[in-house]
Amino acid sequence: MTFDVTTLLGFHTVISLVALAAGIVVVLGMARNATMPAMTALFMASAILTSVTGFLFPVDRVLPSHVFGMVSLIALAAALLGRYLYGYRGGWRITYVLCVVLATYLDAFVAVVQVFLKVPAAHALAPTQGEPPFAIAQGAVLVAFVVLAVLAGKWFRPGGLESAWRRAPMPDAPNSL
Repeated sequence: MTFDVTTLLGFHTVISLVALAAGIVVVLGMARNATMPAMTALFMASAILTSVTGFLFPVDRVLPSHVFGMVSLIALAAALLGRYLYGYRGGWRITYVLCVVLATYLDAFVAVVQVFLKVPAAHALAPTQGEPPFAIAQGAVLVAFVVLAVLAGKWFRPGGLESAWRRAPMPDAPNSL
Protein backbone atom coordinates (compact mmCIF):
# COMPACT_ATOMS: atom_id res chain seq x y z
CA MET A 1 0.00 0.00 0.00
CA THR A 2 1.43 3.34 -1.03
CA PHE A 3 0.84 6.68 0.62
CA ASP A 4 -0.81 9.10 -1.80
CA VAL A 5 -0.07 12.66 -0.72
CA THR A 6 -2.30 14.08 -3.46
CA THR A 7 -5.34 12.23 -2.12
CA LEU A 8 -4.48 13.31 1.43
CA LEU A 9 -4.16 16.92 0.26
CA GLY A 10 -7.54 16.79 -1.46
CA PHE A 11 -9.23 15.25 1.58
CA HIS A 12 -7.51 17.69 3.94
CA THR A 13 -8.58 20.66 1.79
CA VAL A 14 -12.22 19.57 1.55
CA ILE A 15 -12.51 18.80 5.26
CA SER A 16 -10.81 22.13 6.08
CA LEU A 17 -13.39 24.02 4.01
CA VAL A 18 -16.20 22.09 5.71
CA ALA A 19 -14.73 22.95 9.12
CA LEU A 20 -14.36 26.62 8.20
CA ALA A 21 -17.91 26.93 6.84
CA ALA A 22 -19.43 25.02 9.77
CA GLY A 23 -17.35 27.03 12.25
CA ILE A 24 -18.53 30.33 10.81
CA VAL A 25 -22.15 29.15 11.01
CA VAL A 26 -21.66 28.03 14.64
CA VAL A 27 -19.96 31.30 15.64
CA LEU A 28 -22.68 33.38 13.98
CA GLY A 29 -25.23 31.17 15.71
CA MET A 30 -23.63 31.77 19.10
CA ALA A 31 -23.87 35.51 18.46
CA ARG A 32 -27.63 34.90 18.13
CA ASN A 33 -27.81 32.58 21.16
CA ALA A 34 -28.36 29.44 19.07
CA THR A 35 -26.72 26.15 20.09
CA MET A 36 -27.18 24.30 16.74
CA PRO A 37 -26.22 20.80 17.95
CA ALA A 38 -25.86 19.14 14.52
CA MET A 39 -23.83 21.97 12.99
CA THR A 40 -21.65 22.13 16.11
CA ALA A 41 -20.96 18.39 15.93
CA LEU A 42 -20.06 18.75 12.23
CA PHE A 43 -17.73 21.64 13.07
CA MET A 44 -16.04 19.81 15.94
CA ALA A 45 -15.51 16.60 13.96
CA SER A 46 -14.29 18.32 10.80
CA ALA A 47 -12.04 20.78 12.68
CA ILE A 48 -10.41 17.95 14.64
CA LEU A 49 -9.97 15.94 11.45
CA THR A 50 -8.48 18.97 9.70
CA SER A 51 -5.85 19.41 12.39
CA VAL A 52 -5.06 15.70 12.64
CA THR A 53 -4.69 15.23 8.88
CA GLY A 54 -2.36 18.23 8.79
CA PHE A 55 0.18 16.17 10.75
CA LEU A 56 0.17 13.38 8.16
CA PHE A 57 2.01 15.30 5.45
CA PRO A 58 5.63 14.26 5.03
CA VAL A 59 7.91 17.01 6.38
CA ASP A 60 11.31 17.01 8.04
CA ARG A 61 10.67 19.67 10.68
CA VAL A 62 7.94 21.38 12.69
CA LEU A 63 6.20 24.01 10.59
CA PRO A 64 3.95 26.91 11.61
CA SER A 65 1.01 24.84 10.37
CA HIS A 66 1.87 22.21 12.99
CA VAL A 67 1.82 24.84 15.72
CA PHE A 68 -1.56 26.10 14.46
CA GLY A 69 -2.81 22.51 14.42
CA MET A 70 -1.74 21.91 18.02
CA VAL A 71 -3.27 25.17 19.25
CA SER A 72 -6.47 24.33 17.39
CA LEU A 73 -6.61 20.82 18.90
CA ILE A 74 -6.12 22.24 22.40
CA ALA A 75 -8.87 24.82 21.81
CA LEU A 76 -11.19 22.16 20.41
CA ALA A 77 -10.52 19.88 23.39
CA ALA A 78 -11.47 22.70 25.77
CA ALA A 79 -14.57 23.50 23.68
CA LEU A 80 -15.61 19.84 23.78
CA LEU A 81 -15.22 19.80 27.56
CA GLY A 82 -17.16 23.04 27.93
CA ARG A 83 -20.06 21.90 25.79
CA TYR A 84 -20.40 18.17 26.31
CA LEU A 85 -18.91 17.47 29.74
CA TYR A 86 -19.61 20.66 31.69
CA GLY A 87 -22.71 21.83 29.81
CA TYR A 88 -21.56 25.46 29.59
CA ARG A 89 -21.68 25.79 33.42
CA GLY A 90 -19.68 28.52 35.07
CA GLY A 91 -16.63 29.63 33.16
CA TRP A 92 -17.09 26.80 30.67
CA ARG A 93 -19.59 28.86 28.66
CA ILE A 94 -17.08 31.57 27.83
CA THR A 95 -14.31 28.96 27.44
CA TYR A 96 -16.48 27.17 24.88
CA VAL A 97 -17.27 30.39 23.01
CA LEU A 98 -13.68 31.62 22.88
CA CYS A 99 -12.26 28.23 21.92
CA VAL A 100 -14.75 27.72 19.08
CA VAL A 101 -14.04 31.23 17.81
CA LEU A 102 -10.27 30.64 18.11
CA ALA A 103 -10.38 27.32 16.25
CA THR A 104 -12.50 28.86 13.50
CA TYR A 105 -10.22 31.89 13.29
CA LEU A 106 -7.16 29.65 12.91
CA ASP A 107 -8.89 27.84 10.03
CA ALA A 108 -9.73 31.21 8.44
CA PHE A 109 -6.15 32.45 8.92
CA VAL A 110 -4.78 29.37 7.15
CA ALA A 111 -7.40 29.73 4.40
CA VAL A 112 -6.19 33.27 3.70
CA VAL A 113 -2.58 32.04 3.61
CA GLN A 114 -3.57 29.32 1.13
CA VAL A 115 -5.46 31.80 -1.06
CA PHE A 116 -2.37 34.01 -1.29
CA LEU A 117 -0.22 30.96 -2.05
CA LYS A 118 -2.46 29.17 -4.55
CA VAL A 119 -4.73 31.71 -6.27
CA PRO A 120 -2.67 33.45 -8.99
CA ALA A 121 -4.39 36.85 -8.70
CA ALA A 122 -3.93 36.94 -4.91
CA HIS A 123 -0.39 35.59 -5.17
CA ALA A 124 0.50 38.39 -7.60
CA LEU A 125 -0.64 40.94 -4.99
CA ALA A 126 1.47 39.43 -2.20
CA PRO A 127 4.01 36.89 -3.47
CA THR A 128 5.98 36.76 -0.22
CA GLN A 129 2.98 37.34 2.09
CA GLY A 130 4.81 40.33 3.48
CA GLU A 131 3.00 42.86 1.31
CA PRO A 132 0.15 45.14 2.43
CA PRO A 133 -2.68 43.20 0.68
CA PHE A 134 -1.86 40.10 2.73
CA ALA A 135 -1.63 42.08 5.97
CA ILE A 136 -4.91 43.87 5.21
CA ALA A 137 -6.70 40.59 4.48
CA GLN A 138 -5.39 38.96 7.67
CA GLY A 139 -6.15 42.09 9.67
CA ALA A 140 -9.73 42.14 8.40
CA VAL A 141 -10.17 38.46 9.30
CA LEU A 142 -8.77 39.11 12.78
CA VAL A 143 -11.03 42.13 13.39
CA ALA A 144 -14.08 40.18 12.18
CA PHE A 145 -13.33 37.31 14.58
CA VAL A 146 -12.66 39.62 17.52
CA VAL A 147 -16.04 41.28 16.92
CA LEU A 148 -17.70 37.85 16.63
CA ALA A 149 -15.99 36.70 19.84
CA VAL A 150 -17.33 39.72 21.71
CA LEU A 151 -20.85 39.27 20.33
CA ALA A 152 -20.89 35.52 20.96
CA GLY A 153 -19.46 35.99 24.45
CA LYS A 154 -22.16 38.53 25.24
CA TRP A 155 -25.20 36.86 23.68
CA PHE A 156 -24.58 33.11 23.91
CA ARG A 157 -26.52 31.98 26.99
CA PRO A 158 -27.74 28.43 26.33
CA GLY A 159 -30.51 27.37 28.65
CA GLY A 160 -31.03 30.95 29.78
CA LEU A 161 -33.10 33.78 28.49
CA GLU A 162 -32.96 34.25 24.76
CA SER A 163 -31.10 37.29 23.58
CA ALA A 164 -32.96 40.39 22.53
CA TRP A 165 -31.22 40.10 19.17
CA ARG A 166 -32.63 36.65 18.52
CA ARG A 167 -36.18 37.17 19.68
CA ALA A 168 -37.25 40.78 19.97
CA PRO A 169 -40.63 41.45 21.58
CA MET A 170 -43.47 42.20 19.25
CA PRO A 171 -44.89 45.70 19.55
CA ASP A 172 -48.40 46.06 20.88
CA ALA A 173 -51.14 46.44 18.31
CA PRO A 174 -52.37 49.99 18.04
CA ASN A 175 -55.68 50.70 19.73
CA SER A 176 -58.49 51.32 17.32
CA LEU A 177 -61.35 53.61 18.22
